[in-house]
Amino acid sequence: MKAKRVSKLSLMVAAITIAVGFNLPSVTPAFADNASDAKQLVEKSKLTFDRFVAMNEMSAFRDLLKKAKGVFISPQVLEGAFIFGLSGGSGVLVARDPGTGSWNGPAFYTVGEASFGLQAGGKASEVIMLAMTERGVNALLSPSVKLGADIGVAAGPVGAGASAATANISADILTFALSQGLYAGISLEGAVVAVRDDWNGAYYSKPGVTPTDILVRKDVSNPGSAKLIAAVSKAAGGKSKTMAEPKKAAAPEGGGKYYEVKRGDTLYEIAKKNGTTVDELVKLNGLKDKKYIYPGQKLLLPGK
Repeated sequence: MKAKRVSKLSLMVAAITIAVGFNLPSVTPAFADNASDAKQLVEKSKLTFDRFVAMNEMSAFRDLLKKAKGVFISPQVLEGAFIFGLSGGSGVLVARDPGTGSWNGPAFYTVGEASFGLQAGGKASEVIMLAMTERGVNALLSPSVKLGADIGVAAGPVGAGASAATANISADILTFALSQGLYAGISLEGAVVAVRDDWNGAYYSKPGVTPTDILVRKDVSNPGSAKLIAAVSKAAGGKSKTMAEPKKAAAPEGGGKYYEVKRGDTLYEIAKKNGTTVDELVKLNGLKDKKYIYPGQKLLLPGK
C-alpha cells in the first residue's frame, strides 16, 4: 500500500512539474508574438491609409480627414459565411491632440459583427473610420463600443461630387471601405469595436496600458509608429515637427541652448534632466499649458 501511495504521489508531482514546465515559458513567446503581430498591423495600416488618401474618388475622405479627431484603420476585415455571417479583423486608432493638433498612437483593437443572412463565399475589405467628434474618440477609448447603439455611425461619402455633401454630415463616426478594388461608404452599424489589451501591452512593452494612456496621457511610445503618424499628420493637416512653435524668448545672458522634445517626454523630466524647473521652462518658452508639448518642439533652456 505504501509503495502504491508513493507511486501515485510521484506521478502527481511529475504531472505538475511537466505542466509548470510547459506553461510558464510560453508566456514570453506569446508576448513576443503579439508584439510582432502588432508591429505588422501598424505597417499594413500605413499602406491602407496611403491607398485611401491617393485615390481620386476619395476626395471627400481627404476633406473630412482634415476635420477628424481620430482615425481608425483596419487593413483587413474578413466577411462571409453560409447562412450565418461573421466579420472581423484588427485595427489601430490614432487620435489628434486637441491642444497641440499633433497625432498620437496607435492603440490596438478588434472590430467584428455577426449578422444573419444568406451569404456564400467571403471577401476581405480594408476599412477606415473617421471619428469626427470628441464624443466619437471618447467612445473608442472605452473597452468596447457598439457602433450605431453606443455611438452614432454613418457611411462616408464616396465618388464624384461627394465633397459637396460633407458639410451636412453630423455623425460621430464615418466609415469607408475598399473591397475588391472598389471604394464605398459603409455604415458598419452593429459592429463591435473592442480594445486589444494583449497587443497594446506587447507593442509598448507595458502590460495593462490602456488606449487612454496611449492616446491622451501619452505615457508610452514606440518608434515603429513614426511612419504611420507622419502619414496621418501630413494628410490630415496635423502638426508634427513642422508645426508652428510658440514664440521663443531671447536667449538669456550667458547663452542658452535648445532641447528637442522626444515622444514620451514631460516638462518635469526635461527640467530635471537639464537642471532647471518647469516654471522656468514655461516662462522662457511662453508655454500656455504645462501639459502640452509635442515631439520635435524645441524648448529654450536657461543659460549657464
